[in-house]
Amino acid sequence: MADSSSGGENLLFLTDEQLRKGIEAMFFAYRGFTADPDRILAQHDYGRAHHRALHFINRSQGTTVSNLLSVLGVTKQSLNRVLRTLIADGLVEARVGRRDRRERHLYLTEAGRTLEAELSEAQRARMRAAYRAAGPQAVAGFRQVLEAMMEEDMRRHYLALKETRR
Repeated sequence: MADSSSGGENLLFLTDEQLRKGIEAMFFAYRGFTADPDRILAQHDYGRAHHRALHFINRSQGTTVSNLLSVLGVTKQSLNRVLRTLIADGLVEARVGRRDRRERHLYLTEAGRTLEAELSEAQRARMRAAYRAAGPQAVAGFRQVLEAMMEEDMRRHYLALKETRR
């Protein structure tokens, strides 16, 4: 069963060449998606790990270090290095848990929210332009493809974040 919008390609069976083109498109799209934030991050001597931490702390203000570790899928040592820098630079605040004093809850400071907004706006602008060019059906299909590619534990985190937006 061919889809006329894809040049007659059968979407139920893709050749290795079609898959290779999709993989390459993902690599190049990711480069574009990260290019603008990378330029902003470089001005602060930060990397993508800092960006991811800022993004997910912003999405879930008060998240615990343990939860952030789980969402990011990084080592404790790696996350601690990133958090130490962000805290020292006044972008993130770590507060002791009220119920469990061993927990550290993470919040963006005003400066952290400002940087996170600048980074996110750069990516939203690129996504917005791409989505407008592709159209609503392509947007829905793209999201389905991305969700289907996620590992199960990451999909659970993604779906939980999706629920917090409602």
